[in-house]
Amino acid sequence: MIEKVLVANRGEIAVRIMRSCREMGIRSVAVFSDADRTSLHVRYADEAYYIGASPSSESYLSIEKIIKAAKESGSDAIHPGYGFLSENALFAQRCHDEGIIFIGPSIEAIEVMGDKISARKAVEAFGVPVVPGTPGPVASEEEALDWINRIGLPVMIKASAGGGGKGMRLVKEESEIKPSLRAAKSEAMSAFGDDRVFIEKYISSPHHIEFQILADQHGNTIHLFERECSVQRRHQKVVEETPSPIMTPEKREEMGRKAVMAAQSVNYYGAGTIEFIVDDQLNYYFLEMNTRLQVEHPITERVVGVDLVKQQIRIANGEVLKLKQDELSQFGHAIECRIYAEDPDNNFMPSPGIIRHITEPLGLGVRHDGYVYEGYEIPIYYDPMISKLIVWASTREEAIARMRRALYAYKITGVKTSIRFLERIMESADFRNGKYNTHFIEKNQKFLTEEKICDDMCEDVAIMAVMAAYMARQEEASPSRPMGTRGNLWKEYGRRRSLLRL
Repeated sequence: MIEKVLVANRGEIAVRIMRSCREMGIRSVAVFSDADRTSLHVRYADEAYYIGASPSSESYLSIEKIIKAAKESGSDAIHPGYGFLSENALFAQRCHDEGIIFIGPSIEAIEVMGDKISARKAVEAFGVPVVPGTPGPVASEEEALDWINRIGLPVMIKASAGGGGKGMRLVKEESEIKPSLRAAKSEAMSAFGDDRVFIEKYISSPHHIEFQILADQHGNTIHLFERECSVQRRHQKVVEETPSPIMTPEKREEMGRKAVMAAQSVNYYGAGTIEFIVDDQLNYYFLEMNTRLQVEHPITERVVGVDLVKQQIRIANGEVLKLKQDELSQFGHAIECRIYAEDPDNNFMPSPGIIRHITEPLGLGVRHDGYVYEGYEIPIYYDPMISKLIVWASTREEAIARMRRALYAYKITGVKTSIRFLERIMESADFRNGKYNTHFIEKNQKFLTEEKICDDMCEDVAIMAVMAAYMARQEEASPSRPMGTRGNLWKEYGRRRSLLRL
């Protein structure tokens, strides 16, 4: 039985994993770099081990250092979270060799699904539809041109390895083919050390819909329904929701079955996600499989009522999956917004710095997965996402209203954030009506980034005005007034504290 888990990650996902461990009576171990000495995940864990300098290549991506920390701490298992080493087959293999349980799928599944070409072949053999395209990587520009002529423009050139939108190019015109091919190969080599690319037909008006998978080591595989992930910027998800506003019960059942088949094609176990690209007529095609926990997993947890991290740990323990497909259902509607420390007014440039003040949204149906606090300095070395804001309500309309309320209440000073940009998404007619696809941000760019009525300077002036008024009232008050007229001192302290926190 797993009694101690080392979390090979940082930030909000590390804290989120540790919370489930604590509820299960499992001790948690944090690892940290120089930049993360004061991070919340270090404070929350039962133990913490230093693993190196700030750059991830010298810390969170160092297999040797993480394995060393796991052995020194006596950890039974390692949870990789997402990103970093979560989909690294060599890391999973090393855990196996050291007798440490890797809380994730088999090494073989990671290898097959980590390569888009081999993944495509695997699921296609199980009857899962794939986008028309090359059966493997193109060996030359001449071969690429030949295939594009067969498939027809527009096409997508995609890196075989990796993800995150890197090594991808949309080609609409013949003149774009060669430069796009060279750019995709160069970017793929830089990002993944592998310049192989393949070509697929481009699906117009695409929707990005994924299905959450759970499978044990005894052959039981289920899905926990879909997530709509079409609000994207540069192929990176910004807002996710479940259920999908375009989904029908019949199509949900059909796609769910195909998602399960895709997982079974590699004898998958653990938590994973099958991603589909879907057109306006609800024709769907396999895109890829993420062999890890997804950033957006909380919205599934909320509408299905299942703790996915706990399920991962139980599966890694060798337990039989107790959840049954016909017993699962979606209840209500959930939305997640990713909060980034970045400046939407400056081409979404990262905005590292010190958090001067933070007010987290509260109230019915609101969940906040974050890791920053007042005085915390956001490092420059890692992804600028600082939290995830999740809301749930009985209807989609109510969930949108709740998210707008929660974003309004979410206050951060000291760094630029994407909060206002997300507010505008919630206010957009296309989003409210559920009539959007992966081109949503591009289509609504003007509305989403239009000049604010009151900029940061305006807010600063307002704060100074409030403070000036407060000081004036303090000067007017007589210090010698009778105690009986001063009111409750606790209330007075609260008022002052609230004002100072502005």
